[in-house]
Amino acid sequence: MRTDNRIFLISLPRIILAVLTLASLEGCSGDGPAIDARPQAITLGVAPLLALGGAATVSAAASSGLAVSFSSTTPAVCSVKSGTGEVTAISAGTCIIAVNQSGNTQYAPAPQVTQSIPVVFNPNQSISFAASSVLSLGGTASVSATASSGLPVTYSSSTPAVCSVDSSTGLVTDLLAGACIIAADQVGSASVNPAPQTTQTLTVSAPTSVGVPGAPTGVAATAGSSANTVRVSTGTTDSSGSPITGYTVTSRPAGISAAGSASPITVTCPSGCAGYAFAVTASNASGAGALSAFADVVTTYDVVETFLEPDTQPKNSIFVGSFTLNSTTGTVSNLKGILSESMTGALAAYPNDNMTWLPLSNQLSSVPVTLGGVEGLLVTTFMLNTTNTLSANPIYGGTDGWSPGSGFGLYYAFPGTNPGNAYARIFVNTKDPAAALTQAQIDKLAYADCTPGGMMGATCMIGTTVAGYGTIGTMSGFPVSQTVTKH
Repeated sequence: MRTDNRIFLISLPRIILAVLTLASLEGCSGDGPAIDARPQAITLGVAPLLALGGAATVSAAASSGLAVSFSSTTPAVCSVKSGTGEVTAISAGTCIIAVNQSGNTQYAPAPQVTQSIPVVFNPNQSISFAASSVLSLGGTASVSATASSGLPVTYSSSTPAVCSVDSSTGLVTDLLAGACIIAADQVGSASVNPAPQTTQTLTVSAPTSVGVPGAPTGVAATAGSSANTVRVSTGTTDSSGSPITGYTVTSRPAGISAAGSASPITVTCPSGCAGYAFAVTASNASGAGALSAFADVVTTYDVVETFLEPDTQPKNSIFVGSFTLNSTTGTVSNLKGILSESMTGALAAYPNDNMTWLPLSNQLSSVPVTLGGVEGLLVTTFMLNTTNTLSANPIYGGTDGWSPGSGFGLYYAFPGTNPGNAYARIFVNTKDPAAALTQAQIDKLAYADCTPGGMMGATCMIGTTVAGYGTIGTMSGFPVSQTVTKH
């Protein structure tokens, strides 16, 4: 009997492991245990009025009393705060807000409801100027005007003998003593009337003394329009009474320089501009002035990432977003965008689709990697302000609660309440962001969708490759492309 008992005790852990493994496989295939819960529904409040450039609040309530979440399915037209329903109009069109309630152990997920809100235009618009910088004869200063419509304004000088101005940036160059009058215009659009021209008068005083220029302020650097170039611009520069004749750009670390008669100045880097910061000195008849503060090279990029979904063709999982790259420090910030849910909407491919799109605006991970000999970052943005997405339970292959390929695709805290998170991961080549990706880099792209529109029982939709993470997506989805362009 003792021998038999020992055999039984030795076998028991194996039996338990087999049962748990079977449960894991069932969850991975989308046949996990269903929530034994009551149905619920979402009721919308009256659609608010929404004006271009304005904000309004959508109201909705779930019959369960649980909190609802909001998302915009028309992100080019409007954005919305997921927790409060505060909507901001961005452009013309119809704003469509989706409302979800993911349920809990007592209530099943509610069917998604949407509310369509026309963006109302005020056909009239006006222009207002911000306070201007101090002007010095022969120097530069910036003016800034905004239109109530949110459309861009253009600048012109009504006193060209006294001052000139860059039509798009508002950078004013002071030529003579006297009154400098800058005009701002907005030509309107199909829905908005032209704005009445608005002017700002600035006084250019004759100098009491003459010296070298002051250090330029407002220096900014962004990636240029061609490879290995940087565009360096200046703001206000005190001429010290003598017209500025030119600018010189200096790099840190030293070794790269350029000169020009006016801002902006394009700098060419012999073998790439990553890791460099740039400063500017101004010169006049009295000599060169002080060096400005060094500016990091900071550029905004757009990104589109595609995951092929064999089971939902012609619809795929698409991430459309943007990020800011500091090429000087090699860091990425503010990765945000929208992720499509290929199991939703009619049979129409992006961009002519009507899939549900999830807002991802919380960049919570940035990991340095070298893929195919190229240094870069794997950057991940989440729907919720937490990384809790996929199961962290080791029984189900879980690790940290979100890493691609882990958790067998089961939602976080399975079989408890699903937090309903989602994420998308991109690769950023910090030295050449717009370079085409290699297969090794594509293999490390990933997404996960554990919101109601991405669930199959207890299993989330994920997109990964075997080469990158040891497993393909839960519906056989996998990454096929990523493109990055300068914003």
